[in-house]
Amino acid sequence: MALRRVERLPRVLIFDADGTLRWTTVPGQPSPKAPHEWQLMPGVRERLSALEWGPRGHRLGIASNQDGVPLGDLSREMAARLLHDAVAAAIGFVPPDAAIEMCVCHPREPCPCHKPAPGMLLSILRRFQASPAEALFVGDLEIDRQAAGRAGIAFEWAGSFFGVRE
Repeated sequence: MALRRVERLPRVLIFDADGTLRWTTVPGQPSPKAPHEWQLMPGVRERLSALEWGPRGHRLGIASNQDGVPLGDLSREMAARLLHDAVAAAIGFVPPDAAIEMCVCHPREPCPCHKPAPGMLLSILRRFQASPAEALFVGDLEIDRQAAGRAGIAFEWAGSFFGVRE
């Protein structure tokens, strides 16, 4: 299935976290383990804070593999807090109906939600009672693109979506 390029934003916008919304400030560390270990990626705040969120605007989804949890690098609670904090920093608030999904399965074990599997994306669609045609997934890795394709959702590279050169 070919992924289509989206020019007009659909009502459901789903984002990966690491490398898409935020980057880790600790060299060699793939994702943050504490609140002081991340910053927003360039262009994120400007683009997302300008959009209308909620029932009359866009619906927000986050789909993030959190491999550090099963590997013992951080707790589930800290991973959830760090994702929540990234959304609040990007938009200025966390929409009350935001669907923040994270997979905390071990990366070497089969799991229907661990990207590139589409489980988190499909769960977000169900939550918003949306079809794949009503959604866009924005990510930075090939596994993000593959998950979008498997869910039938349009995909856009983070650099393109946020207006930053790849």
